[in-house]
Amino acid sequence: MYVEREASVGGPTSQERRNAEQNDRRILGNVVQCDGARATISAYADDIDGAVTGLWTVGKMISINLGTTRTVGLVYAIGKSDRAWSDEGQNAIEVSIELIGEVRDAAEPGAKPIFDRGITTYPHIGAVAHRIRSRDLQAVYDLAGRHSITIGSLSQDEAIAANIAIDDTLARHFAIVGTTGVGKSTAVSLLLRKSIRARPDLRILILDPHNEFAASLPEYCVRVDSKTLDLPFWMFKLEEFAEVLFRGRETDPEELDALRDLIPLAKNLYRNPSSGAYLRRGSDALTADTPVPYRIADLLKQIDERMGMLESKNERPTLKSLKTRIESAAADPRYRFMFNSRLIEDTIHETIGNIFRVPHHGRPVTCFEMAGMPSEVVNSVCSVLARLAFDLALWSEGKLQLLLLCEEAHRYMPADARLGFAPTRHALSRIAKEGRKYGCYLGVVTQRPGELDPTILSQCSTFFAMRLANEQDQAIIRSAIADSSASTLAFLSSMGQREAIAFGEGVATTMRLKFERLPAQLIPGTSRREETASPKSGDDVDLVAIVERLRNVPKPQQQAIPFAEVVDSGRQAGDPDYRKPATARVQSDDDFDMRYGLKPATFGLRPQND
Repeated sequence: MYVEREASVGGPTSQERRNAEQNDRRILGNVVQCDGARATISAYADDIDGAVTGLWTVGKMISINLGTTRTVGLVYAIGKSDRAWSDEGQNAIEVSIELIGEVRDAAEPGAKPIFDRGITTYPHIGAVAHRIRSRDLQAVYDLAGRHSITIGSLSQDEAIAANIAIDDTLARHFAIVGTTGVGKSTAVSLLLRKSIRARPDLRILILDPHNEFAASLPEYCVRVDSKTLDLPFWMFKLEEFAEVLFRGRETDPEELDALRDLIPLAKNLYRNPSSGAYLRRGSDALTADTPVPYRIADLLKQIDERMGMLESKNERPTLKSLKTRIESAAADPRYRFMFNSRLIEDTIHETIGNIFRVPHHGRPVTCFEMAGMPSEVVNSVCSVLARLAFDLALWSEGKLQLLLLCEEAHRYMPADARLGFAPTRHALSRIAKEGRKYGCYLGVVTQRPGELDPTILSQCSTFFAMRLANEQDQAIIRSAIADSSASTLAFLSSMGQREAIAFGEGVATTMRLKFERLPAQLIPGTSRREETASPKSGDDVDLVAIVERLRNVPKPQQQAIPFAEVVDSGRQAGDPDYRKPATARVQSDDDFDMRYGLKPATFGLRPQND
């Protein structure tokens, strides 16, 4: 039963009764105007005694009694035609509502009412409007037997659970939008927890740019960062590999053409060491995009051989520049997850299994933390992961269900086609357009939907819109919602914490809800905020540790060069025991110059060993 908060102290009239003896106070107004989408209700703001009732409030649902059916409407505006308030007599007001659908009683006695988003009979002039019954409100948001999960409660009546159809929400992709600080990450964490319980077969890969989700899903999550990631360079496509080599700058077409010719040769050398530079032509030919291992040393060797050819003298500056780029990237410690020596072998099965949790061993979520990774590498890595996710779902024939969650999605899929990385955009676009057919789903989380690629956003069938202050962002969401619920979005700029407006395929009708409260330790980013809280008095910032993490270079070892052995200064190269540990030697009575281990009088002669 829905009870107004202002009237909760008294004895409210039951909303479940509907007969001739119904209290007249339940009648709030009468319809005075109606069109195909909206209606206006004439009512009074106060009762006969002059006390303001507060029964009409923006954002509440009401129903209009038409006998066999009840039309459901949402209050989106209230006002007085004369814009004046009188303390003598009742004050007439006009209530503007948006028509949502209609509720009709089931044929069987005692059965639940049935809600239909279409309207067969429109309200007539003079039709009675009143507060909606609790049973009718439940019928409005009933999912008609679809597999559902509870993520919170209705903002209008906290006694009614807010349910979403989890299968439709995932399969048709979803988006969570909201400005900073409204609980967007907390809502994502809650939604993931509920999804894992409802769909144990689901694998989730989170692209986490702020390293905050691993702590919020400790029992389900495996953390992958730049230190624990093993993603061999040979799994990158040519465009993705070029993005790493050119560090985000515009690629040189001549160098790219050279790579396209030389990488297949290096791959062929790895597979057939005795074949030399001969490249097979035909159906089993290798290309620069084929995920087959090869060695960087073989690629550099092919570049050297190409530079040594007489007919390639005009290409030598281009080849020399390309060789420098490859050597620089391979030697960069930030790229060790790509160029590690043990990644030369064919480890694609192990790599894919670790990232996409096959088998998952009770931890189906992978948090790919990108905070410590070079920005120019993030684009390529995200492109590789998105491409692999789609291919795995495609070739597993539906046996592998994958959800790719993109936090701060406007980074990878900006609205401006000139920004971002084209292969990443194409890979995510492919998932958005075709992924649901093969079991690869996309979750988009952003605080700036206006900067997100409209193509990606249009493929998301379920939206959770939290507070948005930017007018451009609000306009994007308005363009995605159905016309019959557009007035709901008038509340986008004034919603509270953990509140959202859900609309699309995953809900029965547009729903304003409040997400469940998560324990403090499971809120994303809480552990990091506690660690970075103001230091206690007397504690100093460890600048040495900060600089070491900034450099990201391992400390030099004592014997970094294998042949740099400690030898006795009294011996020379060529002596039989030159590399043996120094031992005590019987010194001659003669005066030795120990700087070189030779007598001054016998310069150039080998000293005698004992």
